[in-house]
Amino acid sequence: MNDLDAQKKVNAKDRRNNIIVIALSVLLVVVVVLYFLQNREHKSILNELNAEKDSIRLELNHLVTSYDSLETASDTLSEQLFVAQTKVKDLLVEVEQTKKVSLEKINAYQKQVTTLRGIMRDFVVQIDSLNRRNEELMAENLEVKEQYKQAESEKQQLSKEKQQLEQNLQRASRLQVRELRAEPLNTRSQTTRFARRTDKIRIYFILGENVAAKRGPKNIYARIMRPDELLMSKSENNLFRYEDLEIQYSAMREVVYEGHDLPVAIFWDNSNEPELMTGEYTVDIFADGYNIGTTTFELR
Repeated sequence: MNDLDAQKKVNAKDRRNNIIVIALSVLLVVVVVLYFLQNREHKSILNELNAEKDSIRLELNHLVTSYDSLETASDTLSEQLFVAQTKVKDLLVEVEQTKKVSLEKINAYQKQVTTLRGIMRDFVVQIDSLNRRNEELMAENLEVKEQYKQAESEKQQLSKEKQQLEQNLQRASRLQVRELRAEPLNTRSQTTRFARRTDKIRIYFILGENVAAKRGPKNIYARIMRPDELLMSKSENNLFRYEDLEIQYSAMREVVYEGHDLPVAIFWDNSNEPELMTGEYTVDIFADGYNIGTTTFELR
């Protein structure tokens, strides 16, 4: 083999080596490009998965807030709400603590969020239905209360009217007197104005006609008050009913009243009593528990 052939072999070997180097370089470039492309795609996928994770976390936070805002008076529904709310909070903690996310985990989380969101909607529907029913019941209860209040008001009004009617009837049935006068009499039954000559006091009046008054026997009482405002009375046991009290009377007379004018005279006998004092005396007449007349007279 001459030098020319040897040189050709060397050149051929160099070309072959160069081709290999070039091929390897191209392959390396391709590998590097594919690596960077794959790494960029991986980062993009990770970013998307993390974005989905953040979205799920935000939605879970929203669900927690929504569950906190739900209120119901139903014990059963409150227990169910508590259980569902606990599941949401547990899932939120799991999502927040997850460092490495994957498509499988994201899909699982999304399914759970969808389920919890559906449960949330069911709770809202049930609570709204209960609230509407409660509002209806409250409205019905308010209406019943108003009706009861109105009935009580009407009852009280009727009671007042009845009471007023009874009072009117009592007033209408109350005896009235006219021509009431009290006259001091001496021992000859003649009127006198002198205290030392007074033997009796005659109280005269006419019970007026009253068709509404109760008829039959009636006790008419007279109270004579001295000028010093002491009652003239024969006995401490001479008592009659006036309003809510038992009070003394000076003299009384039983009459039979038939609804027509009835002249009545009541006497105070002073023959065995101390001499009367001078001054103005007051005489009150009572019947059926009422004061039906007042007059005065004066002794000198």
